[in-house]
Amino acid sequence: MQASDFTKVQPLSSREDPGGDCFVRVHKRDLERLCTEVMQLREFVPKVINGDFLDALHKARSLDTLREQSQQQQQQLKQECLHLCSRLDAAQSECQREREEKLVLRERLWESREQLQQQAEFCTGLGAATCTVLWSASRKEEAVRDVLADGKLEPFLSVAGQTLESFVKSLDEEEKPQQQNYNSHEHQFVLALAGVIANLAAVTCGRDFISSSAHVLLDTLMQLLGLMKSGVFPKLKVLMLMALYNVSLSVNGLTYISESPALLSLICTLLEDRDSEVCLQALRLLQSLLVEGDVLAQISPDLQHSLPVEKIRQLASSRHSALRQTAQEMLEDINCLTKPRHTTIEKEQ
Repeated sequence: MQASDFTKVQPLSSREDPGGDCFVRVHKRDLERLCTEVMQLREFVPKVINGDFLDALHKARSLDTLREQSQQQQQQLKQECLHLCSRLDAAQSECQREREEKLVLRERLWESREQLQQQAEFCTGLGAATCTVLWSASRKEEAVRDVLADGKLEPFLSVAGQTLESFVKSLDEEEKPQQQNYNSHEHQFVLALAGVIANLAAVTCGRDFISSSAHVLLDTLMQLLGLMKSGVFPKLKVLMLMALYNVSLSVNGLTYISESPALLSLICTLLEDRDSEVCLQALRLLQSLLVEGDVLAQISPDLQHSLPVEKIRQLASSRHSALRQTAQEMLEDINCLTKPRHTTIEKEQ
């Protein structure tokens, strides 16, 4: 064998020569064959490994990437969850604090309502007592003159009208009359107000003032009488009717009251009331309209044809003596009013 046929190569493992480099002699042809085989492997290995394997490899790498991303997202979601838990704890604490504050405010509200109710009862009682005293004092003409001299009567009548309106509209229409507590401070208050108005109208100077400067009050009284049902608070109805009757004693007052288009229907309704005193005062008001024949003819010439004559005849047989007497007088007044008309018709014929 020739020396040129051998080549020195490095050993495959350094364990063969622990002390230094070592060379192995191989045939040159074997080395060339080895190199050729290596090159062939490099050329054919990609062909041996198919595309599915490569796809699987890429997918595996992608899955590794997704796994890492999922872990990162999971970690991020965990942090967000912890943050939300912290916010939830804070919100629950805030809710509990607000709930406690709400309970405190509710207790204060209840206390305020009780205090307001007590103040309202006190003011109502004070108003009832004051107006009762004023009601008693207004029976004297000197007291009415003093009130007019002070110039405070107009605002008083305005407040009185508003108070009566508020009270009447707040009445429970479904409540039975026998169940109403007419002795309460509120009832006594409005009753005293109506009594003061009636007493003011009973005096000439007070009647003239109401007839000229308290038209809103007169409209309110007539409106409220129409709102109140039969049998409901008859004492208040009586006092309001007395006030209207006293005002009707003045020509100016009678003229203004008679101009109300709903006056006659109101009186007819009140004549059907179950309370005899209400019927009596309504009849007196109607009688006051008929007494002034000139005013009646000027204001409403057809009013005579609409008079509730049949109802008045029924009242003329009432057991209530004053009501029976007034109804009989009313029938006589109606006859006196109708006789001149019949005479005129006969002359024309």
